[in-house]
Amino acid sequence: MSTFDDAWSAVVDVEGWMTRGQGAALDEAARRAPEGGTIVEIGSFQGRSTIVLAKAAPPNAAVIAIDPHAGNDRGPQQYHGFAEAADADHAAFTANLAAAGVADRVTHLRMFSDAALSEIAGPIDVLYIDGAHRYGPARADIRNWGSRLADGGTMLIHDSFSSIGVTLAILRELLLGRRLRYVGRSRSLAIYRADLKRRSIINAARQLTQLPWFVKNVMLKVALTLGLGKLARRLGRPVPEWPY
Repeated sequence: MSTFDDAWSAVVDVEGWMTRGQGAALDEAARRAPEGGTIVEIGSFQGRSTIVLAKAAPPNAAVIAIDPHAGNDRGPQQYHGFAEAADADHAAFTANLAAAGVADRVTHLRMFSDAALSEIAGPIDVLYIDGAHRYGPARADIRNWGSRLADGGTMLIHDSFSSIGVTLAILRELLLGRRLRYVGRSRSLAIYRADLKRRSIINAARQLTQLPWFVKNVMLKVALTLGLGKLARRLGRPVPEWPY
């Protein structure tokens, strides 16, 4: 099994929005999976996170990547209208997995996550959600796929407390949940573990303390959308990066 440094070297040039800290969190979660377990990723784009999960997965663990590569929900402000990029994304995904030496470790389901529910049997040990960021699809992924998580399993959600839709879905499904405990986050990657025995005020409070950071992220996104980046460049100042 390779080290995380090996995995990060393999993905550093792969397009995507996963930071090194977030990659390390995925690596740790995958290594916690039991031998012969199941790791599921919803939203693969061009394989950045997929490669990290596959390289860290225990022997004989199934690594399943779900992404329709349909040109929708590709990234920040890329919700619709990228159909022409869909096949290019799929080709890049396939090529990147092969270059990283994990193509034979990954089963790719080129379909939307709701359709893929019936394609995977049994409990899931690691679930990484980075699919559609609108409230409805994000909530459905957290609710429907999260219910498949094995006891003690790990669920990681990208763009938590950053995307409005994902954050509202988390508050609706997980804030007062009885089973998934909030562990922490690496920037917008929230980590939950299925070891909560009953509803917990402390668990809810730990999630609510992330809301000021969420408000800051939303304000930054609004400012960037209104032209903060262009203004910063004109003034010779660093352009703030899109929060993720």
